[in-house]
Amino acid sequence: MNKKINEVFKKIDTKKEEYSKEYDNFRLKFDQKKEELTSEYEEIKRKYEEKKINFTKDYNEFKEKYEFKIEWKRIIWNKNREIELKKDKKSAWDSIFSATVRELISFPFIWMMLLPAFFLDLCLFIYQNTAIRLYKIPLAKRNDYIVFDRAQLAYLNWIQKIDCIYCSYFNWLMQYAVEVAWRTEKYWCPIKHATKIKWSHDWEKHFAEYWDSEKFKKVFWSIEEYKKNEVSK
Repeated sequence: MNKKINEVFKKIDTKKEEYSKEYDNFRLKFDQKKEELTSEYEEIKRKYEEKKINFTKDYNEFKEKYEFKIEWKRIIWNKNREIELKKDKKSAWDSIFSATVRELISFPFIWMMLLPAFFLDLCLFIYQNTAIRLYKIPLAKRNDYIVFDRAQLAYLNWIQKIDCIYCSYFNWLMQYAVEVAWRTEKYWCPIKHATKIKWSHDWEKHFAEYWDSEKFKKVFWSIEEYKKNEVSK
């Protein structure tokens, strides 16, 4: 009886040694991988900081060259620089009389597009403050997309400034609408397409692959990705 018990304990000790070796090997591989990932992270962080410093330097040189500063999204020009820019300004009458017949005919069709644009802007406001809030998804910030800084350029006449305001509003409104649409798609249908599409959005990185039903279950109706995205900003 004692012999059998000793054999059992011997087997247990043998297994214990095997598991201990396996654990040590696993721990060694884990530590090596951890060191590799830490090293990669530090390298990425270093490159990021380097690029950030270079960007700041280039941006400051750019501001110094063109003599301006930005305050509350408004471009403030150096007075001498503003006077120089005004010399290149074309008169409003020149803009009117230099327009071709085709351009004049197109004007009503261009400006009539503002009506659906205003309506879309209103609909997006209502949609975000109803559906998006009900889903507990962070709202897309309209001010991040609608920017009118080109109208502050001293070398543009009032007609050109109005044109730039129109283009800024309409094109950035479309991007704002796309952002709202992608946030909605992330909530209701977070699945990548099987076929290649020409353009995708940053939100698609949170989508499940076309065949990955398990990930789809995790990301469907999930708002965690929105929280992570807000934090990363």
